[in-house]
Amino acid sequence: MRPMTPARRLRSSCERICMPPLSDEDFLSAIRAAVRDNIAYVPPPGSNGSLYLRPLLFGSGARIGLQPADEYTFIVMVIPVGDYYKGGLSPVDSLVVTGYDRAAPRGVGNVKVAGNYAADMLPNMDSKEKGYPISLYLDALTQTNVEEFSTSNFIGIKNGPGGESEGGTYATPISGSVLPSITNKSLMTIAKDEGMVVEQRDISVAELEEFDEVVACGTAVVVTPVGSITLADKKCDYGEDVGSTTMKLYERVRGVQFGEEEDKFGWMYYVN
Repeated sequence: MRPMTPARRLRSSCERICMPPLSDEDFLSAIRAAVRDNIAYVPPPGSNGSLYLRPLLFGSGARIGLQPADEYTFIVMVIPVGDYYKGGLSPVDSLVVTGYDRAAPRGVGNVKVAGNYAADMLPNMDSKEKGYPISLYLDALTQTNVEEFSTSNFIGIKNGPGGESEGGTYATPISGSVLPSITNKSLMTIAKDEGMVVEQRDISVAELEEFDEVVACGTAVVVTPVGSITLADKKCDYGEDVGSTTMKLYERVRGVQFGEEEDKFGWMYYVN
C-alpha cells in the first residue's frame, strides 16, 4: 500500500545522513521481488494478518571513522504478522516523558534512521514498568508542545455534532523533529473524506484536555486508541472504549488494505 511514499521517505533519510539514495525503480523492484519470493507466507484472507515489509539500507563497507561508508547494502525484510489486536482494538494508557528527550531540534527526528529509537529505550521501559504501554514526548526545546509517541505519530480528535466524525477536527503536531508517518497521511486523507477539518499545527500540553479521542498511529497497528495520558499528577481521560471516530478511521484504512473497500485514492500496488 502506497509504496512510493516510503520510497520518497527513504530517499530523504539517505540525503540527510549522506547515504546514496535508492532510485524509485530499484526500491519497487526489491519490494516486488520480496513479495513474490515469499508469497507462501502472505496470511490468507479473513485472518486479519498481513505481510510486513521492512526496507533497510546500511553501510557495509570497511570504515571506522565518522564518515560515509564506501559500500552500502539494501535489503527488504519480510515478516508475516497476525492480527495486531486479538479480540479487537483496546485503549492503552500513556505517560508523558519528562526526564528525557526523543529528538533534538534540527536533529534527525524527522527522518527514518535506526539510531532515533535508541533514545526511547530506557524511558520506554521505565513507562512500561509503571504500567503505561506507550510514552508521549514533548518538544525538547520548550517542553510545552506535544511531539509524538515513542514510535508513533500523535493524533488528537475533537468530534463533531452528536459525537460524529463529520464536522469534527483531526489535529496532529507539525514539527521538524517528528517523522512524517505514512499511516498518518492516509488517516488524514480519510478524515477529510469523512468531513473532518484536518490541522497540522502545534498542540500545547494544555490542549490535551480538550480532545475527545487520542490516537497513536503506525504501520503495523494502523491506530492505537489512547485511553488516558498522565503528566506528573494530572491525568486526561478519553474513555475505556474505542472512540467512534477512531474506529471509523481504522476500519476504512483496513478496508482498503484488505480489498473490502473501494481504493478511491489509488493507494494499492499490485504485485504479480
